[in-house]
Amino acid sequence: MAYLSSSPPDSFIDIAIASQQLRLIENQQIIRTYPVSTAQKGVGELKGSYCTPRGWHKIRAKIGAGQPLNAVFIGRRATGEIYNDILKQQHPERDWILTRILWLGGLEPGRNRYGNVDTAWRYIYLHGTPDERMNGLPESHGCIRMHNADIADLFDCVEAGICVYIHE
Repeated sequence: MAYLSSSPPDSFIDIAIASQQLRLIENQQIIRTYPVSTAQKGVGELKGSYCTPRGWHKIRAKIGAGQPLNAVFIGRRATGEIYNDILKQQHPERDWILTRILWLGGLEPGRNRYGNVDTAWRYIYLHGTPDERMNGLPESHGCIRMHNADIADLFDCVEAGICVYIHE
């Protein structure tokens, strides 16, 4: 694992694309593990690629504190709607962003920060998704999708600024 300094931080989020798993590491110990869904198109950093970016990132913003499970977000704002079968049928094309958002910012200039590879400018998040879409397969449009209860739990366990390492 490459890190920007000589050793990784004691606490960080580790996302393994090959196993579709997220691990929360505190004091060099795994304290939580969650299933995730990364990009259907694989890994990549270019804007417009619909791929999940690799490397070191940080949580640049936490969005949605206090919202109920399945709260719907558009443009990083809660709409006041709660995802359900009626909304699903009304908007079958929507890429649902639910419950909480952990917005990522890249830490590696030229790899996932600045220019056409900037993770924050690509609006890459960890976020909730309809639980029926969480089937262990990479199916997102670049973000890291999670079960709604899992993203709410993770949201409460981390602070903005925590590092996130995404790798194959």
